[in-house]
Amino acid sequence: MNAKDKIYQTPFDKIADFAFDEKVAAVFPDMIQRSVPGYSTIIAMTGVLAGRYAKNNSNCYDLGCSLGASLLAMASEINKQADKKNIQLIGVDNSQQMLEKCREINKSSRNIALVCEDIAHTKIVNASVVVMNFSLQFIPQPQRAAILQSIYNGMNEGGILILSEKILFEDKHLNELNIELHHEFKKANGYSDLEISQKRTALENVLIPETLTTHEQRLKNIGFSHCDGWFQCFNFASLVAIK
Repeated sequence: MNAKDKIYQTPFDKIADFAFDEKVAAVFPDMIQRSVPGYSTIIAMTGVLAGRYAKNNSNCYDLGCSLGASLLAMASEINKQADKKNIQLIGVDNSQQMLEKCREINKSSRNIALVCEDIAHTKIVNASVVVMNFSLQFIPQPQRAAILQSIYNGMNEGGILILSEKILFEDKHLNELNIELHHEFKKANGYSDLEISQKRTALENVLIPETLTTHEQRLKNIGFSHCDGWFQCFNFASLVAIK
């Protein structure tokens, strides 16, 4: 049974910036399920998309893999298909604490390799599938285009990028509405007003969202031939881009 997220239950005199440290790693499955609407659907369909697009003798990357939920979903779908052969799954994360927990969870998966490094330094090669589920939003904005360009350059023709993000809305009223709806979602999952407020402060300078239009235009500018949003719930969305 997953440990319950109680990190922000107690009032803090000073709230530190959010970090994927040992405390977060210990409660991450509970935290993300209760915080991200549609998370289970996104993970499940990440696996389905990987099962469809993963090519023999290629690599599938999960950049910002956290505890490996997307990796396990991809492995499950790929392993169901007897004609899928010699596909290497590679999870990358810059948090040693998250990767240690990930290794515990994935220790029985033989075709999963885990790498601890900044994804800005990850060399993408021979990729048929690349996943970034809620990781680009933690990258400084000036670095995002270069990272995505590096991903594109390392992908095979016909490969896909799955990009899931918290988003902004260009319309101020809709943006405020979706923030409020997200807070109501968290309350319905047991978070108090104090927890919601303190975590929001912790994330304020760490998680920087952008609009769907910004994401889509950037991906098209980089060279992806097809790009579309396949999932959205409140201010969380997932796109698929095809090279």
